Amino acid sequence: MDGSSERSASVVLNLPNLLSLFRILMVPLLVVVLLTKFPEKEFVGLGLFLIAAATDFLDGFLARRNRQVTRLGKLLDPAADKILTSAAFISLVEMNPEVTPAWMVVTIIAREFSIGTLRSFAASEQLVIPASWLGKFKTVAQIIAIALLIFYNKLDSFSHLAPIFLWIALILSLVSGIEYFLRFRHLVFRGEKSIAG
Repeated sequence: MDGSSERSASVVLNLPNLLSLFRILMVPLLVVVLLTKFPEKEFVGLGLFLIAAATDFLDGFLARRNRQVTRLGKLLDPAADKILTSAAFISLVEMNPEVTPAWMVVTIIAREFSIGTLRSFAASEQLVIPASWLGKFKTVAQIIAIALLIFYNKLDSFSHLAPIFLWIALILSLVSGIEYFLRFRHLVFRGEKSIAG
């Protein structure tokens, strides 16, 4: 392997990208834990989810601090986020459908993949759509909602917090999704014109 190939490999396999890959690899284990009945599975499931969620914040922080932002990382990080939250929400519908209605989960996931499509389209136009503050609040609300829903059976008198945060996550998902499309609708219209031309 020559020097340029080694440098390329080190860029691709930097710590932030490895953390994103680790987050994706944790998803099957999380799903198995959430959908398997065994004593105190809520503690194990919550621990796995919080570790995975922590890598979401850590990989971005390290990438910016160490100037290791790469094209792969820009694609891998949001993909890992969507895979993690989608898998967790879908598992929670199976675990406790009364508290986690399927229509709410489908709406949240549809929003995530719609914005992902918009970002991919922008990337093809050599443009980057940065995360807005609403988008960041949405991510935090989703993480809190999932954590509370995983631990729902252990919350006792605080169990009402789980559906409340699920509603907050849903509302922020919709509002931030609309905001993204309004801010970057010119990309879609310009893309349509270029295709038509």
